[in-house]
Amino acid sequence: MAGAEIGVPDTGDTAWIMTSAALVLLMTPGLAFFYGGMVRSKNVLNMIMMSVSAMGLVGVLWVLYGYSMAFGTDKAGLIGDPTEFFGLRTLFGGFGEDSAGVPLTGTIPTLVFVAFQAMFAIITVALISGAVADRMKFSAWLIFAGVWATVVYFPVAHWVWGGGWIFDKIEAIDFAGGTAVHINSGAAALALALVLGKRKGWPKTPFRPHNLPFVMLGAGLLWFGWFGFNAGSALGANGTAAAAFVTTLVATAAAMLAWLLVEKFRDGKPTSLGAASGIVAGLVAITPACASVNVLGALVIGVIAGAACALAVGLKFKFGYDDSLDVVGIHLVGGVLGTVLIGLVGSAEAPTGAAGLFYGGGFDLLWRQAVGAFAVLAYSLVVAAVIALAIKATIGLRATPEEEATGMDESEHAETAYDFAAVGGTARTAVKEA
Repeated sequence: MAGAEIGVPDTGDTAWIMTSAALVLLMTPGLAFFYGGMVRSKNVLNMIMMSVSAMGLVGVLWVLYGYSMAFGTDKAGLIGDPTEFFGLRTLFGGFGEDSAGVPLTGTIPTLVFVAFQAMFAIITVALISGAVADRMKFSAWLIFAGVWATVVYFPVAHWVWGGGWIFDKIEAIDFAGGTAVHINSGAAALALALVLGKRKGWPKTPFRPHNLPFVMLGAGLLWFGWFGFNAGSALGANGTAAAAFVTTLVATAAAMLAWLLVEKFRDGKPTSLGAASGIVAGLVAITPACASVNVLGALVIGVIAGAACALAVGLKFKFGYDDSLDVVGIHLVGGVLGTVLIGLVGSAEAPTGAAGLFYGGGFDLLWRQAVGAFAVLAYSLVVAAVIALAIKATIGLRATPEEEATGMDESEHAETAYDFAAVGGTARTAVKEA
């Protein structure tokens, strides 16, 4: 049980995980820029608000009962006791000079672990929003986000990291969130996009990114923060963190190059949007595997993820689901690839010590990884669809056609991102006035 041991924390480990937690929090504003740049200018603030609102909403739910549901005492392999650490009770205290110590998780204060894991919960919810850009009511988004976090993310985090059935029975490896974060959010994004319906004019109308520098900035912030995401999951400043740091760098670089290569052969030109998307695809795929592969394995995962996700983003046109910003093609597909590929290229020399098929481990690890991946996919897909349908039948999910035409920034927030009138119009009109 988290927090059961009382002791003195290791200062180096504590400093690194607190830093990592801050890095992971920065990923959510990074995601806001990444997503915000990809929508039209009349929807950028709404897109950013979906990410920022997750920081507030999920942050509150996590400290009230989310942490307890994910890391409390196991109940039948499905959920942690939601009352055990409600409001983080029993985790505060022991701060005086005469204290024997504070509640620990490993070598760090449990409160630091709570904060670190809170950032994972926040960005997982925020990731879903990219699939519903340009058309979902903000109030409906907040309700969906809170309910989905409660009945999907918190239990799945328990399955994977908190002693639940995937961790304890299946023994699938997910070092930093391939299943709990990326497959989970990607499946929810698919369900929500299907229930919400297509944007008016899609796919015939081009929905071009309005600000590619925003997209590149967001991708850079995500890559920067992801070192806290993956290397921080070692829960210490140690060799495991170092290995995860290096494999994260390698896989991401390889994925970006692979995506650009696909674009060059398919479309004739490599694009900045492709580079940013390739970066995210590599980060997603290496997340579950970063402590289970060597450098060669990281390269393989990066190349496969970059190329496969570059192709997978086109599936929405083939199957007719409007995943606005390619959450399914990158996070769901990349998460599945990264999780399952551990069963092929996992190396015994890596920190987790589990060998995949190509390193003499046979099929044992491969089937475990596949079961873990597809169980989370199915659960999140079905439950997210039920939540979305319930909201649709009550307060409604979607903005009106008039609100969509006006833009979600004005209709939902009474704001505009770019007030050109405030700077005197165009240069030509300014000259005339002078």
